[in-house]
Amino acid sequence: MLNWNVSLVVPSFLVLLIIMGYYFALPRLPVRLNKTYLAILINEGVVMLFDIISSWADNMHDILPVWLLVILNSVYFFSLALRIFLFFELTTIVLRVNIWKNKVAAILLCIPYVAEQIIIITGMFTGNIFYINENGYNRGPLHFTIYVCLYFYLFTSFFMIYKFRMRIRRKHERVSILCFNTIILIGSIFRITLPTLLLYDTFCLMALIIVYLSFGNPEFYLERRNMAFNSKALRSYIEENEEHGKYKILAFVIRDYHDVREIYGTTQMDQGIALISAYLRVNYPDCLDFYNQGGRFILLGGVNMDWEEIHEELRHRFMLPWTSDDAELYLEAGFALIDCTEGYFSADEVLNMISIMLEKADVLGSDFNILADENVLSEFQDRIEVKRCMENAIDRKAVEVFFQPLVSAKTRKLVGAEALARIRDNDGHIISPAAFIPLAEKNGRINQLGEQVFEKVCQFISENDANIMGLTFINVNLSPIQFMRSDLGKGFLSTLNMYGITPDRIHLEITEESMTDEQQMEKQIRLMQNYGFKFVLDDYGKGYSNLTRLKKSPFVNVKLDMEIVWDYCNAPDEILPMMVEAFKKMNFGVTAEGIETEEMAWKMTELGCDYLQGMLFSAPIPAEDFAQKYAKG
Repeated sequence: MLNWNVSLVVPSFLVLLIIMGYYFALPRLPVRLNKTYLAILINEGVVMLFDIISSWADNMHDILPVWLLVILNSVYFFSLALRIFLFFELTTIVLRVNIWKNKVAAILLCIPYVAEQIIIITGMFTGNIFYINENGYNRGPLHFTIYVCLYFYLFTSFFMIYKFRMRIRRKHERVSILCFNTIILIGSIFRITLPTLLLYDTFCLMALIIVYLSFGNPEFYLERRNMAFNSKALRSYIEENEEHGKYKILAFVIRDYHDVREIYGTTQMDQGIALISAYLRVNYPDCLDFYNQGGRFILLGGVNMDWEEIHEELRHRFMLPWTSDDAELYLEAGFALIDCTEGYFSADEVLNMISIMLEKADVLGSDFNILADENVLSEFQDRIEVKRCMENAIDRKAVEVFFQPLVSAKTRKLVGAEALARIRDNDGHIISPAAFIPLAEKNGRINQLGEQVFEKVCQFISENDANIMGLTFINVNLSPIQFMRSDLGKGFLSTLNMYGITPDRIHLEITEESMTDEQQMEKQIRLMQNYGFKFVLDDYGKGYSNLTRLKKSPFVNVKLDMEIVWDYCNAPDEILPMMVEAFKKMNFGVTAEGIETEEMAWKMTELGCDYLQGMLFSAPIPAEDFAQKYAKG
C-alpha cells in the first residue's frame, strides 16, 4: 500500500489554472501548434485534478467503494498516457515534422500509445496497471508499461530534435525544445524514485511553462494595438495549409496609408486601425482577421462564404467615417480577392500574391477593386526571377555602374555624373531599377548593393583622369535604409582610402523620403560632413519638403524632379521660378532633371539652373563607354 502526499501537486494545479485563465482570455490562431498546446493545457488540468482526487481517494480507501477508486485511478492513467503522447506531438510540430503525412510512420509511432491505452482500459477489470484490495492501492504487473511508453516517446523526441534541429531557425527555440523534454525526463526519474511525492506533475508544469514562453503564448501571433492576428500568424496559418488551401482571402489596403498617417498623426491612425479590426471581428466572426502592417488587412474564411457581399459591405462602410471618442477618420480602401481553394506550393507564393494585388489596389481609382487577376502568378514568378538575378549579381559583385552626365547649363560641358546601379538577367538584358531596388530594400540587400556601387565609383575615379573629362564630382544615390546606418561614413571613408580618393569627389544623393525624421537626418548629415562628404537632395517636388526645412539642411545642390520640370515646360507658371530663386538665395546649386529637348534646356537655363541632366545629353551608359566618350574632354 502507498500513502500519497499531495502537498506539491496542489500549488502546481493552482499555477496551471492561472496560466489557463490568461491563455483562454486571448484570441488563438487555429494552427496545429496552438491546438496541441490547448489540448496539453486541458489534459494537464485533468491529470493534476485526478492525481489529487485519486490520491486522496486512495488514502481514504477504507471508507470509499472500490469501483470509485478504480474509475478515478483509471481516468488519471488514461490522461497520463495522453500527456506523454501530446508532448511528443508538440515536439514534432515545433520541429516542423508532420508525422501524419506518412501513414506507415504515423501508425508505427501511435502503436505504443494505443497499446498503453488498451492496457489501461482492460486493467480496470484485470488489475494489470493497478488493483485495489483491503490494503488500498497497489501497482499491477504491467505498471512498468507506463514508463516504457514514456521513454519510447521521450527518446524518439530527442532523436528527432537532433535530426531536424536545423529546421528551427532561432537558437533559443532549439534550446527550449531540448529543455522541456529534458525536464520531463528528469521528472519521470523522480516519479520512479519518489512515487508518493507526486513531483512529476510539477516537472510537467515547468515543461509546459517553457513551451508557453517559447512557442505557445497567443501574444506572439497578435498585433497588440488592435488585437488582430499579425503577419507572423498569417504566415504560420498559410504554411500549415500548403498544398491544400481550403479558403479564400479578401485583402484590403488603406490607400496612401503613409501620407494619411502623416496627416492624422500616429495616435489617431492607430485608433482607426483598431476600429477597423474591431469592425471585422464583430461583423465577420467566421473569418480570421489579420493586420499585415502598412494599413493592410486580411480576412480569411471558407470557400462557401459570400465574398462579393462582404466586399460590398466593406466598400460601403469605408464611405463613412471611422469614429471614436478621440478620432474621426475618412479613409479609402482598395480591395483584392485571392482564391486559395486549389492549393499552393509555398506560403511565399500566397504572401507575394497578396502583396502584388494590394499594391495594384492601392493605386487604382476608388471605384475599381481587384476581384480577380490571372496575371498575378506570372508577376510573382517575374519578381522571383528578378530577386534571383539581383542576389546573384550582389553575391558575385557583378552589379554594374552606369553613368548619366550632368552638364553646365551655361556651357553645356560635362561637369558631373550620376552613378546608377544596373543588373542583368540570365540573357544579359538590363533589369529596370524600378524592379530590383524595392526588392533589395525589402530583403535587406540594399546595403550590399549600395556598397558595391560606391566602391565601383571610387574605382572608376582612380582609374580615369577626371580632370581631362571635366568631371568634378559624381553623385551616388543612397536609399533611405542605407542612409540610416550609423557606420555608413566609416565604411565609405575606408573605401575612399583604399582607392586614394578624397570625399569631395563624390556627392551623396538622398531623396525627400530620407528627410521624414529631421533630427536623425541632421545627425547623420553632420556625421558624414565631418568625414568630408557633401549631400544633394534628389527628386525635389516629389514629396513634402518645404523651403523652411531645406534652409536647415546643408545641401550643396537641389535636383528638381523631372515631373515638375516637364509641367513647367508644358505650362510655365510663377511657382518654379520663385522656387529656383529661393534656392539660389540659400546658396544651393540647382539641377534640372529629365531634359529631353533644346527648348527644355533653354527654359531651365533661363530660370537659373546650374546643371542639366537628361536624355538630350545622354542616356545612362556603362562606365567604360562613359570613360571613352569623355576621355578627350
